[in-house]
Amino acid sequence: MPAIFVHVSDIHFGQERDHSVHIHDDVKAQLIEDAAEVVAELPGGAAQGILVTGDIAQSGTWEQYEAASRWLDELAERIKCPIHRVQMVPGNHDLDRKKLSIGGSQLLHYIRAGGPAEYEKVFSNPNDRATLLARFEDYGRFSFGYRCGLDEEAKFASNLRIEVGPDRWIRFVRLNSSLLCTGDEREENPELMIGSRQFTIPKKAGEENVVLVHHPLHWCKDAADVRQYVRARARVFISGQEHNPRVDLDTVVDGCDVLMLAAGAAVPYRSNDTYTYTYNIIEFDWDQAKDALAVTIHPRAWNPVETCFEADDKRLGGKDPRFSLGSPNFRKCGKPAAVDHAAVDHAGSPTELVVEEVPAETAETVEGEVPPMPPTVEGYELALLRFFRDLVESERLRILVELDAIPSDFDERMTQGVERMLFDWLVGEGQLPEVIAQIEKLITDRQEGTRD
Repeated sequence: MPAIFVHVSDIHFGQERDHSVHIHDDVKAQLIEDAAEVVAELPGGAAQGILVTGDIAQSGTWEQYEAASRWLDELAERIKCPIHRVQMVPGNHDLDRKKLSIGGSQLLHYIRAGGPAEYEKVFSNPNDRATLLARFEDYGRFSFGYRCGLDEEAKFASNLRIEVGPDRWIRFVRLNSSLLCTGDEREENPELMIGSRQFTIPKKAGEENVVLVHHPLHWCKDAADVRQYVRARARVFISGQEHNPRVDLDTVVDGCDVLMLAAGAAVPYRSNDTYTYTYNIIEFDWDQAKDALAVTIHPRAWNPVETCFEADDKRLGGKDPRFSLGSPNFRKCGKPAAVDHAAVDHAGSPTELVVEEVPAETAETVEGEVPPMPPTVEGYELALLRFFRDLVESERLRILVELDAIPSDFDERMTQGVERMLFDWLVGEGQLPEVIAQIEKLITDRQEGTRD
């Protein structure tokens, strides 16, 4: 059974104004309706998650992420996947440019006028990193609950892998291409960089990487270096930004391919013949005959006459949307064991996919980061999402204090990483039900207070 994901990009919550408010809200509602219908007809009838390749918000403010969270929850519910199973990366609109200090402006100018050496000099300094990452404050809070928080050392991040065949896995790897964004970057004169601390992504036997990033490579000054690693270590590279969907199959060497998928925009500012409302449904599967990763894209585009989404037979493979990718890391595992037909149900479909929400992995272990509780602790992932996404800092602190998670001699600075460590400690002590009850009570009290 394939792993099915709904892929959206450039949703731009908060860009709506004037009459576009109603049109954009209608498009987002119709996207949910369409995705639910398409996914229901695919094998298994349910999605394993949602992929978001940046520009969730329009200007990186918390109110925009609150709207996005409600929409993502409804989308997840309708496609029958857990609401926490979202993989996301930030776009240039997901940072709050008003939070850029004068010192931060100078740092950006220094890097953009320079190159990889200047990039590394700045991002190897924790104070300089903190200055630039401050612009992602609200995005960071929003994404942290989904376990997609920005890496504190500006390195790649990964926390989800799925078994698509016997000992054949795909691993999602997230990159931040928006670290140097100011709003005046241009494709024809690239000043952005991914940075070698990000693009040296892992290479493991049995795993093929699916890279998520906002900007296509040609927007980056270090595109040649990034491309070298992507071609060698990724099977799929998914980007956003340009609002113009396209797909290219790049053969690296015989038996090694990389699929370059550029997304359209779910909600561009305006719709016309070139830039219209689009999104994708993607199936990741194992091509047993070739021992390869197979990717099937179902592109969806807006029909302005019938004002709904429909199959797009012009973009992203159109009527022949299945790609079988040369997968050297699959082949390193040797010939797979014969398929156990006893593991196939009466409907002829394989048993449920193995999905591992694994300990967060980066190029190096982030200081203070702790691995999450195993997903076998029922309700953990959902509680974690609601704790960080739906509660403000004072409410989270209240729960930790009332449940005695903070030792009397505690003297550390309260960061998200420390909060996560204390949250996990409570779960390890068997107090997850109490945590969930406290979350529900605080949210209810706040809603009732708002109504009053």
